[in-house]
Amino acid sequence: MRSSVFALLLACPFFLTLNGCVLGPDYVRPTISTPATFRFATSDMSGVANTEWWRQFNDPELDRLIATALAQNKDVQIAGTRVDEFLGQFASTRSQLFPQLSAGLAAQRQRVPQAGGIPLLGGEGPDYSQLQATLGATWDIDLFGRVRRETEAARANVRASEEMRRATILTLVASVASSYINLRSLDQQLAIARDTTASRAESVRVFDLRFHGGEVSQMELAQSQSEYEASRATISRIEDQIAQQEDALAVLLGENPGAIPRGLRLPDLDAPAVPAGLPSDLIERRPDLRAAEQNLVAANALIGAAHALYFPSISLTGLFGSASGQLSKLFIGPARVWSFAGAVAQPVFTAGNIRGQVQQAQAQQQEALLQYQKAVQVAFQQVNDALISVQKLREQTDVQARQVKTLETYARLARLRYDGGYTSYLEVLDAERSLFNARLSYTQTRQAALVSFVNLYQSMGGGWAVDVEYMTAVAVTPGP
Repeated sequence: MRSSVFALLLACPFFLTLNGCVLGPDYVRPTISTPATFRFATSDMSGVANTEWWRQFNDPELDRLIATALAQNKDVQIAGTRVDEFLGQFASTRSQLFPQLSAGLAAQRQRVPQAGGIPLLGGEGPDYSQLQATLGATWDIDLFGRVRRETEAARANVRASEEMRRATILTLVASVASSYINLRSLDQQLAIARDTTASRAESVRVFDLRFHGGEVSQMELAQSQSEYEASRATISRIEDQIAQQEDALAVLLGENPGAIPRGLRLPDLDAPAVPAGLPSDLIERRPDLRAAEQNLVAANALIGAAHALYFPSISLTGLFGSASGQLSKLFIGPARVWSFAGAVAQPVFTAGNIRGQVQQAQAQQQEALLQYQKAVQVAFQQVNDALISVQKLREQTDVQARQVKTLETYARLARLRYDGGYTSYLEVLDAERSLFNARLSYTQTRQAALVSFVNLYQSMGGGWAVDVEYMTAVAVTPGP
């Protein structure tokens, strides 16, 4: 161990620069195996990659809700306080690189016994005063880079917290957009259920008149009433879902649960354009991947900090001031006091404590590396899944739109056949029930298709620019 210390002392120009050496590996971005292209990738739409993507729905009310959420959401505010917390930790860690100065002023009045051989101050009487003014300094010299590595880790933690704040903002915007689309879908389903219920109420009224006139059986009247009650139950279920969706969206806005204002109807919402970025663009844009990499940077730096514990720590202390029994003589030459000291502490036997800390730091770095690699893989999975959903849900929406038109024709012809006496009322019920369910299903698929665009933009890292200053990364400079 002693030979290693002397070797480092010779290698480090400490006595010339007071900078010392930095132990441990410098960070190098790991090589990640990534796919060359995305599955089901669409044409490149880089023109919309850096816009506020939610505006492509062309709904001013949605724009207003998102602006409200960005200003009031509690999760975003909590994420901001975490950035401030890590900034404080960075400032505290970095301060250890510099001398620490302190000043003191003391005064006392004391009486000593006149007997017992205790000498009196300056030959004066038993009562005397003492005044002291001092300026002190301490400096723990970072010869082997422990504090610099800890500062590097703290800086990475600040940047990771800022990226997590951006991830929170991205998740918030996507959640508000998805919740709003879900709400408008429920509104559309409620309108369908009410229209169907009104139509069935009219059928019940007509069948009741015809039953009392002896034209239809009680079974046909009961069938009509059953379908009417079924659609009424659907209305209650959807109204309950709307109330819960409004409450959830209100919390996202940072408000108390309550009603949410509406804008465009679901069929009037425009489907955004689909951007397709390159894998490198994905890695550079997603805030969760940036945060994972900064966590890796921090873990890598702490390996060097742990290694530095093997080597000596050097501290310098100094004090300069004046001491006197009279205030008028406090700052004259004979009252001056000073001291200077240096200390070197070298670990000799720690029973495996330092070795354990090094092992722990290395394991944490490997864990952070694996977490980063996993985050990249999950990111590509999410983008691929979102692209598949966008394409397939678009196809499914087209198919269901044609199905609804076909069932409308079927229901109209079944009613005509029943009125002409060519078929039973069961065929009419089957046609109308199928049409009702198909209209609800089409609305839900349309909702899922619009939400798939939201999921795609979120998985691509947003593709939008929120007006948030990246002050943390700018303020934190690379060196002490």
